[in-house]
Amino acid sequence: MKRQVSGQGWLAGGRAALLVLACCVSIPAVAQSGAGPVPGSTSEQKDEANSNEAALNAMLELMMAGQSVMQGAELEAALVAAEVHPLGSKQNPVRAHMPAGQRAYLNRLRCSNLRRPYWERQGSDGLSPFGNVVDVFEVTCEDASPARARIFMDMYHQGHIEDRAVSGFGMVGGRRAE
Repeated sequence: MKRQVSGQGWLAGGRAALLVLACCVSIPAVAQSGAGPVPGSTSEQKDEANSNEAALNAMLELMMAGQSVMQGAELEAALVAAEVHPLGSKQNPVRAHMPAGQRAYLNRLRCSNLRRPYWERQGSDGLSPFGNVVDVFEVTCEDASPARARIFMDMYHQGHIEDRAVSGFGMVGGRRAE
């Protein structure tokens, strides 16, 4: 079902993204050994597995708190690098704070005919340039151009409210795409 305002059951999609991250993050020692060291491993292998498990747990804690895995100067450099790509692309996803921030952004978008677009979350699509799970939304405008667009969003940017519209759209209370 396509949503024009906010949708029921949407939060479950955010929880699913965290599950995908927990299952798919590429930390070789954790992936190979399950949750910890393999019986019969060397002490170096056990230390590496425990270290990787701690890193994965730290990453998941940040994301559960709505914070980006990447922080500080590293995040600032990634933001600058992403700006060469169109806003809303996988290489420069719209940043938001949790599912409520994603919905708020999508609900402020306006089609070229000034109507509110319909949108539907398509799922998660790997990691953003900022190291977080990226979600994909299909946005549809009736009797307007573009008729359909895919918008990539990264919901792990605590407190961030994007005020720029993706290309082809306007935004209530924001800036039109250049």
